[in-house]
Amino acid sequence: MATLTLRIPDELDQALEQESAASHLSKSDLAREALQRYLRVMTFHRLRARLVPRAQAQGIHTDEDVFRKLGEP
Repeated sequence: MATLTLRIPDELDQALEQESAASHLSKSDLAREALQRYLRVMTFHRLRARLVPRAQAQGIHTDEDVFRKLGEP
């Protein structure tokens, strides 16, 4: 496992400390979880940006359009 050192503002450190105490998780565990979540969200946004134009070219513009397509045989 790699080690990452970063500087954070005092307010963020205080909030992290409070959440750590409340959740009984280490600050490292909380930071790791937050970073993993952030990276998954960024991956989703990149994929969505690539796929939306392709979907729109096929006439898919809304969630309802997606569900209708999924329901087709």
